[in-house]
Amino acid sequence: NPFARRPEPVRADARALPLADRSVDVLFSNLCLQWVDDLPAVLAGFRRVLKPAGMLLVSTFGHDTLVELRSAFAAADDAPHVSPFVQIGQFGDALIEAGFKDPVLDRDLFHAAEPDMAAVMGRLRQLGATNALSTRRRTLTGRGRFERAAAAYEAMRTGDGMLPVTCEVIYAQAWGPPPGAPIRVAGVDEVQVPLSAIRVRRR
Repeated sequence: NPFARRPEPVRADARALPLADRSVDVLFSNLCLQWVDDLPAVLAGFRRVLKPAGMLLVSTFGHDTLVELRSAFAAADDAPHVSPFVQIGQFGDALIEAGFKDPVLDRDLFHAAEPDMAAVMGRLRQLGATNALSTRRRTLTGRGRFERAAAAYEAMRTGDGMLPVTCEVIYAQAWGPPPGAPIRVAGVDEVQVPLSAIRVRRR
């Protein structure tokens, strides 16, 4: 009975999946890609392991996630404190450039609230939601910056006395391309053809 087999978990870097080319029927990624700084590399790896006509199902945080916190820190300094989550159009373009076919995307907005900025930051740390940018500030934020950001966040306090926290979730579905399908690299369509498929004319 094939359904009686236990799955074998694999721990690996999303940018370098230890799976054979064209070996996966369905690839599902849930709220992972937003913490990766090199989205094209991850999608290229997804395409590599997905079988032709295999299904890719992805959810990721979108650009409007933590928009209030990003705005508050922008009032404190110019350093990026919050990951600049991808816009839905950019994510669709990235899927196409990676070679995926017929992508379909949708989005939802979720709204939460916290009593103060310290509670917002604490909730993010509990979730492991750290800034994935390679250009992020490497030193401590500092009390002065935090207080300026907190003051900017206070101006957004709603009528119920809470600070708003927005989360945008993008959902995407796409399909693995057939063998030999072109992949867009730096604006140019490239096609990879195995040597075994090239016929040599003999005289």
